[in-house]
Amino acid sequence: MKHILLIISLVIFCKQNFAQTAKDIPFTKEYFPDQKEQLREAKKNLEKADEYFESEIPGKYKYALDGYIRAGAFNPNNSKLNFRTGVCHLNSPFKTKCTPFFIKAYELNPQIDPKIRYYLGRAYHLSMEWDKAISEYQAYKSMLPLKNLDASVIKDIDKKILECNYGKELVKNPVRVFIDNIGNIVNSTYPDYGPVISADEDVLMFTSRRNTTTGGGIDEGIDEYFEDIYVSYKFDETWTAPKNMGPPINTIGHDATINLSPDGQKLLTYRDDKGSGNIYLSDIVGESWTEPEKMSKAINSSAHESSASFSFDGKTLFFISERMEESLGKRDIFSCTQNAKGRWETAVNLGTVINTEYNEEGVFLIPDGKTMYFSSEGHSSMGGYDIFKTVLENGKWSTPENLGYPINTPDDDVFLVVAASGKRGYYASEKAGGFGGRDIYIITFLGPEKPLLLDTEDPLIASIEKPVKEVSAAKGVEVKKNEVTLLKGVITDALTKEPLEAEISLIDNLKNIEIATFKSNSKTGKFLVALPSGVNYGIAVKKEKYLFHSENFDIPAGFEYNEVEKDIQLKNIAVGNKIVLKNIFFDFDKASLRPESTAELERLQKLLTDLPTLKIEISGHTDNKGSESYNKTLSENRAKAVVEYLISKSIDKSRLEFKGYGLSQPIAGNETDEGRQLNRRTEFKILSR
Repeated sequence: MKHILLIISLVIFCKQNFAQTAKDIPFTKEYFPDQKEQLREAKKNLEKADEYFESEIPGKYKYALDGYIRAGAFNPNNSKLNFRTGVCHLNSPFKTKCTPFFIKAYELNPQIDPKIRYYLGRAYHLSMEWDKAISEYQAYKSMLPLKNLDASVIKDIDKKILECNYGKELVKNPVRVFIDNIGNIVNSTYPDYGPVISADEDVLMFTSRRNTTTGGGIDEGIDEYFEDIYVSYKFDETWTAPKNMGPPINTIGHDATINLSPDGQKLLTYRDDKGSGNIYLSDIVGESWTEPEKMSKAINSSAHESSASFSFDGKTLFFISERMEESLGKRDIFSCTQNAKGRWETAVNLGTVINTEYNEEGVFLIPDGKTMYFSSEGHSSMGGYDIFKTVLENGKWSTPENLGYPINTPDDDVFLVVAASGKRGYYASEKAGGFGGRDIYIITFLGPEKPLLLDTEDPLIASIEKPVKEVSAAKGVEVKKNEVTLLKGVITDALTKEPLEAEISLIDNLKNIEIATFKSNSKTGKFLVALPSGVNYGIAVKKEKYLFHSENFDIPAGFEYNEVEKDIQLKNIAVGNKIVLKNIFFDFDKASLRPESTAELERLQKLLTDLPTLKIEISGHTDNKGSESYNKTLSENRAKAVVEYLISKSIDKSRLEFKGYGLSQPIAGNETDEGRQLNRRTEFKILSR
C-alpha cells in the first residue's frame, strides 16, 4: 500500500512539474522549432538586457527594460523574463507597470525569486490595492526563516503593512485639490523637478537634465545629463520659456535648486562636492547672480546636506542633514540661526516631534513665520516619502499632518513649495500623460467640500410661481489662507524717477526691535517683503543722501493673506522737501507720544546727528473732526512733543521749529475713515542745510 501511495504521489508531482514546465517556457529551440531567426533575435535581446540588468547600475535598467520587452513580445511566458521586467519597471518613473509582470512571473514559477511575494506586495502597494498588498507582505513574512533573521527585514515588512493601513484611510477621505501639469512651455521631454518660487509666484526656478546642460556632461550613474538650473517668469498668468541660468550659477557639474528666499533676492543651490552634497548661497545684484558661496561649516558638514529653506526674516535656515552623530534617523531637519554679527551658530536638531527614525527631506517654510512643510518616510506615510505640514505654536512644532491623497501617493512625494497665499503648491511628479518622466505640477488647494442643503418644504404646496428645488448647494467654503501680507513695489528717486537700491528695515513697533533688513533690486528698484500677521510693523526705507521714508502696517493676529503694492519715491535732502512720519503715534486726543514711536524718533534723531547743520520744521496735522481752534492747538502740541523729544536727545533746539496746522492742509478727503487717518499726521520739512 505504501508503494502504491508513493507511486501515486510521484505521478502527481511529475504532472505538476510538467504542467509548470509547460507554462514556464524557456528560450530554446525545442519550444520554437519553426522560428529559428525570431528565437535568435529574441535571445540576443535577452542576453543584452541581462547584461544591463546584472550591472545593477540604476541608469541601465531602462536599457534592460527595452531588451526584455522585445524578447517578451516573442515569448511572454518566461518567468525569469517577467520577473526582471517587473524589477526594471520598479526602478523606472512608472513603477506601477511592474504589477502584471510580477503576477505572471509568480504564476509561471512561484519559486522564481525568494522575494517574489515581497515584490508582489510592493506592486499592489504602489497600485493602491491595499488588502492584496498586506496579504502578500504577510505571506512573505511567514516564509522567512526564523533562525539568524535580520530584525530590520521584519521591521521593514511591518512598516509597509502599516503604510497600507494608513493609505486605506487616506484614500477614503481624499483632499479637495486640482493637480495640473504646469505645461510644456516649462516642462520638457527631459526630467524637470525641484521647483522653487518667489513668495508672489512671479519667479519659478527649477532643476532639469536637458541636453542644454552647461558643458554637456553625462551622469554615467543614471545615464542622464548633468543637472542645471533654469528660470521662468510669469506674465499675465503665463510662464515664459525657461532659460538656462548659465554661469556662475551653473557649472559643468551638478547644480540643483534648493530654495529661493521670500523676497527673491537669495538663491540656495546644491552642489555635489566630491560625494558630499553641500548648500550654496547666491545673491542677485541687478539682473546678475553672484558666484554661489558654500555656506558656513555650521550648516555644511562632512556628511550630506540637501534641502533648505529660510525663515521669513532670513535669519534662520532650516535644512536637511545626515550628520549621523546628531540625527535621530539618517536624514533629519536641523535649524541654524544667525547671531547679531551675522555669524551662523551651532545647528540644532528639531527633535522627535518632527524627525523620525526614518528619513526626512524637502523642508520648506511659508513666510508667515510659523508654517513648515516637509517630506518624511516616517509619521503616517502611505508609502515612501509623504508630504507633511506642521505649525509653530507657542514655541513648539505641532504634530505633523499628512497632506493627504491625492497629493501623497504610495511612491515618493518630495520637495513641495507653497505660495505665500497658501492657494497653490508646486512639486514634481512622475505621472502618466506627462511630457518627460518627472514634470512640474501645480496643486490648487480647494478647501472643504460645499455641503448640500436639503429643502424641507413639501413640494406639493410650494409656490407655483417660485418652485422650491429639492437640493441646493451652499455657498462656497473659502480656502483658509496663510496669515501673511506681501508688501511689494518699486523704489525710485522722487525727482528723476530712476530705480534705486535702498535698505528696507522691518521694525516691531511695540517691542522696538529690528526684525529684519532687506534691499530693493539695484537694477529695477523692485522689492518684496513678507509680513507675518500679529505685529505692528514700522517700515523704514533708507538710502544715503536721501530722506528716509516710513510706512506703518498694523497687522492683527489672524489676518489672512493680502498683497499690498506700494511704490516708494525717496526725496533728496534738499531745502523744502518734507516727509510724513508714519510711525509717530499719540494717545487718542492727546499730545502724549506712544512707546511705538521710539524707532521712528530715533531715525529722525540719527538723521539730525549725521547732518549737524540741518534745520527742520516739525508740523502737526489733523482731520476735520472738532473745531478749527481745537485742532490747531492739538496739532501744535503734538509737533512740540516731537521737538522736545529731540532736544532731550541732545539735538540743539535752534535747529528745530514746530508748528500746528490743524485741519488746514489735508492730503486726502475727510469723508472716509481712510482719508481722515491720512490727514492725522506728523511731518518734517527741511528749512536749511
